[in-house]
Amino acid sequence: MKKTVVLYPGVAVTHFVPMMQLIDALLEEGYAVVVAIIDITHSKNLAFAAAVDRVAASKPSVTFHALPRIQDPPVVTTDARFLIGYFELVRRYNDHLGEFLRSMPPRSVHAVIVDSMSHVALDVAKELGIPTYTFVSCSASALAVSLQLPFIRKEGQVCLKELGDSPLDFFGVPPVPASHQFGEMYEDPKSELYQVFVNSFRKILEANGMLVNTFDSLEARALGALKDPMFLPGGESTVPPVYSVGPLVEKGGDETTKEKHECLAWLDKQPEHSVVFLCFGSFAFHTEDQLKEIAVGLEKSGHRFLWVVRAPPRGDTFAVHGDPDLDTLLPEGFLDRTNGRGLVVKQWAPQVDVLCHKAVGAFVTHCGWNSVQEGIIGGVPMLCWPLYAEQKMNKVFMVEEFGVGVEVVGWQQGLVKAEEVETKVRLVLESEEGERLRARVTSLKEALATAWNEGGSSHAAIRQFLLDAADVGMAKGRA
Repeated sequence: MKKTVVLYPGVAVTHFVPMMQLIDALLEEGYAVVVAIIDITHSKNLAFAAAVDRVAASKPSVTFHALPRIQDPPVVTTDARFLIGYFELVRRYNDHLGEFLRSMPPRSVHAVIVDSMSHVALDVAKELGIPTYTFVSCSASALAVSLQLPFIRKEGQVCLKELGDSPLDFFGVPPVPASHQFGEMYEDPKSELYQVFVNSFRKILEANGMLVNTFDSLEARALGALKDPMFLPGGESTVPPVYSVGPLVEKGGDETTKEKHECLAWLDKQPEHSVVFLCFGSFAFHTEDQLKEIAVGLEKSGHRFLWVVRAPPRGDTFAVHGDPDLDTLLPEGFLDRTNGRGLVVKQWAPQVDVLCHKAVGAFVTHCGWNSVQEGIIGGVPMLCWPLYAEQKMNKVFMVEEFGVGVEVVGWQQGLVKAEEVETKVRLVLESEEGERLRARVTSLKEALATAWNEGGSSHAAIRQFLLDAADVGMAKGRA
């Protein structure tokens, strides 16, 4: 009987999709894969449901098991208390996860990999004596900062809010302004939200290891720090083994099996490296005023553009966005004046395919980690416009550490002016600095291409994880 690796993803698409990219590597190593799913698709998480269906259809040899639905699930709000509701939702499924793992043939489970945001499920597998690992979908650099932050507060630093843009020094990464940290760290240390947030990072340290969605040549400094025995001060906690198994991003479409998206056909007609692509993630949106500023900046830049525009959400984390009314949201006559030079797409575009297209020369991004790696895969320099969560930290790493992007000034004030959009688009597409950015991201693209080759760093990391899991299993008497 094949040994089985059980994947337990979170219910956020941005966490689910990269974890699913582990499947092919595990299958190639001769393991069976089972994906246990929290079944909330009956409610409003339609994007997650679609992602599950898409992956399941593409991997017929993999078993997808929906855990039984719980009664009266907790409400997951979109406000500051989102994490409290989310963690409680996962906790409520722990009994069902345990029942499922116990139903599998004895000693058949080689390891369980739990999404980092589902950390409250770690104890379920550990109590059954199963080697248990966390999957970290963010950058190694953001992980390094997050693990050190509680110790900074513990050492008596004043409230982060009071520090403003003052830089904070962390082991393994460049200085990060206090204003760029997770919003939860601005809360009163005695508050429930603060405690829940800090404890979530402490909890993942209890895993047998962490699989991080990155690759060695991109984040050598942060990965080296995480593996240093003296990484965390005081000796109270140690970091479990870290395996850099990225980049794990959803593969582009196969043009031979499905119709090409309209934007790809449009890109085919554009000169090489001539188009700036603007896309701000699954849940990002801008005000009408900001959309108009972007439009004016793009028009004045004189450059070709492909822009994904979304309407604001309907007040629910998992609600489907309505189609944006472009005539209302964009300046009068904008679409007519830029017809042929620009293309505005509603809601969604095949981002991986777009970024890998030879016509794309710049990427305006919200700095979500999946998008950052997709930009590198495409060899495209980036204009960094962070919006929430760890994206503000990623901006620092992209500009100061990786050298793949420039900051779009004004995001902190809540409105990026048209002049800034125009200036930064011109900088990347016209200047020597833009050429330097392109050279740097191209070199990383080439390094990334070898990470999953036989003997490459990520290929070696997944094999090491499987070997280490076997050793952990033997120590637990599961051989």
